Amino acid sequence: MSKKFYVIWKGAKTGVFTTWPEVQQHTAGRSDAQYMGFESKSAAEQAFASTYTKALMQRSLSKNSGASAASPSSRKTTSKTASKSTGAKTATISPNGPSDIEIYCDGACSPNPGKSGTGLAVYELGKVTSLYYGLYQPNGTNNTAELNGLLSSFQIAQHFIDKDKEQSICILSDSKYSIDCITKWAKGWQAKGWTRGKGEEVKNLALVQQCYALYKTMHTKITIRHVKAHANIEGNELADRMAVLARKKHQEAMIRYSEEINIKALLALESG
Repeated sequence: MSKKFYVIWKGAKTGVFTTWPEVQQHTAGRSDAQYMGFESKSAAEQAFASTYTKALMQRSLSKNSGASAASPSSRKTTSKTASKSTGAKTATISPNGPSDIEIYCDGACSPNPGKSGTGLAVYELGKVTSLYYGLYQPNGTNNTAELNGLLSSFQIAQHFIDKDKEQSICILSDSKYSIDCITKWAKGWQAKGWTRGKGEEVKNLALVQQCYALYKTMHTKITIRHVKAHANIEGNELADRMAVLARKKHQEAMIRYSEEINIKALLALESG
């Protein structure tokens, strides 16, 4: 069931809100945003009178005790230095706390340019439910692999939007380039006839155009966030392992990972 009340502690506006678009409006583009969803107005008002940290601790205690609770919608990102292999570490599930739906995307390329692949990790209410890998290119780049990740994420997001328009959906990528291409630069490039001005070519133009066209149909229904790469964030790490799997298996079509999702075993695999 979709949440009906949201608290924003840090954002362009703070307070208790009743719709997800309001939350998006007041938190978009803010890496320090702090917000969370609740199932009742009284719970939201009580949480807002307290602090985000206390609310997060309360939510964590409820989950650990097996109590039913609404999923948090934000968690402040911790800054950590992590090695490329995170199999022996406990990964942070979501740096911003789970939205109803979270779609992590990542690309891998070796060498660059060279063999590339794309991976996705889909979370529903804070739990990973599906993984995808594919879009292998023998002469790809990191940037094309990351743009393919965004494009695939938009396609999956559309599926969830069609099922329930009230769900909060967040797409998370560690590629500032791909995010900025679609959310900042594409509008200006289109206005200039899909050039960067003075006839200068837009790199990866076909992919940018596909991503931007789909993004425009859903931009009010989703949030896009940047996450730090190889920072022990579970969703990002799983998407990374899927991208490497696509590259190693030369998997051209984007397909669903069919084996059991053993998170510890997957995180122990080669990273990109």
